[in-house]
Amino acid sequence: MIAGRYRLEREIGRGGSGTVHLARDEVLGRQVAIKRIGMLTGSDDVERERAEREARLAAALNHPHVVSVFDLVDEEDVRWLVMEYVDGETLNEKVRRTGPLAADDAARLLGQTADALVEAHANGIVHRDVKPSNILIADGGAKLNDFGIARSENDASLTQTGLVTGSPAYLAPEVASGSSASPASDVWSLGATLFHAVTGKPPYDVGDNLIGALYKIVHEDPPRLDPEHRVAGLLTVMMTHDPDQRWSMQQVRDDLVRISRGEPSRASAAATPAAPVPDRERTGTIPAVRPAPLPRAARPRRRHWGWIAVAGVAAVAAIMTAYVLAGRGTPEAAPDDSTNSSQTSASETPDDSATEPTADELRQQMDDFIASYLDTVTTDPEAAFQQLTPAFQEASGDYEGYIGWWSKVRSAELESVESNPADQTVAYTVTYQMKSGAQSTQRIRLQLQRDGDDYLIANEV
Repeated sequence: MIAGRYRLEREIGRGGSGTVHLARDEVLGRQVAIKRIGMLTGSDDVERERAEREARLAAALNHPHVVSVFDLVDEEDVRWLVMEYVDGETLNEKVRRTGPLAADDAARLLGQTADALVEAHANGIVHRDVKPSNILIADGGAKLNDFGIARSENDASLTQTGLVTGSPAYLAPEVASGSSASPASDVWSLGATLFHAVTGKPPYDVGDNLIGALYKIVHEDPPRLDPEHRVAGLLTVMMTHDPDQRWSMQQVRDDLVRISRGEPSRASAAATPAAPVPDRERTGTIPAVRPAPLPRAARPRRRHWGWIAVAGVAAVAAIMTAYVLAGRGTPEAAPDDSTNSSQTSASETPDDSATEPTADELRQQMDDFIASYLDTVTTDPEAAFQQLTPAFQEASGDYEGYIGWWSKVRSAELESVESNPADQTVAYTVTYQMKSGAQSTQRIRLQLQRDGDDYLIANEV
């Protein structure tokens, strides 16, 4: 009996960090998995720290596709991690038992895993060890396990270089070379896991030659599938050496869901990076409405304090103006268009009431602005550039930086748009058709700023 409530039944797993037992929680009357930490001589302190980190980070996530952590207890100088018991097998075991998975099956399982990683990244957590043996399959669904080497993005140890952590065959090149992991590193590792799922083997044969395998990951082109394979295109935007050119985890998840439904991937198997990262971006500025924005924590930016202050004041003023125009007293108050259109204050004249735009009208104006902007930017980019605020023009590298990317785009098709008059932000999905033949679909969110009867793009948020 552990901690007076967990009765061990049998061993169900064993690894470098300890053994895992099936146990019964006598207090709540349920089965749990309980991991004994610190099996290796001299490793107790390291493994205890790892257990505490896993418990803390996994407990921060409440997601159906993450293995839940219930408790962390000490019993006679032994630490035990109490987790949800998943009665199934790992993705690695499933592939070994059944052979390579069909594209839709692999996409469904890894789409669920990607959804868990989207949640982790949103909480500032990088998993750092995504691989088939850390994905459990039960009742037809997937659960991501083992946050033991995961790190919060504000963990100082995340920024240290020279330390390689994770399973070699699934490591991103930047991590294999000793750099710190990022959400983009998890994207590569999930891509390597997807490769394993549909081919039945890891993307890199590590064997006994660890150094040789790491060299291949860092210096050689990643393995590719036949272009006709349904996940071939997606793998090209997940397993690409430049982290800046990888799709976000959210884009990957959405594409996996499409593939699982029998729909074609939005990524081309012949895809190449949409554009080289210009030098000015590496020093901190951001191209306007670029196709693959980096996760916020991975975006190094040069601080332009002057225009940031101006933009901040303008944004506050814009938000307050939007609340007034939309008839909202506070950000939490829901608009009531029928009331707003029929009631005016005692100081208003009939003409004021007749000309004041409703929330729906403002929303339509914002929708129309984005549609017009995307129509204009590929036919008259000089005119489109004038639809950016001066501050955002500067942040985009001025016109030279702006046209450097947009000159490579043949068309930008608006798939969907959701505008919010309250804070003057607009989120939209757009499909870029590049002149190179590559195609990508991106989700973008912009901050707009009122400019007379029209709008300007003030920032990417």
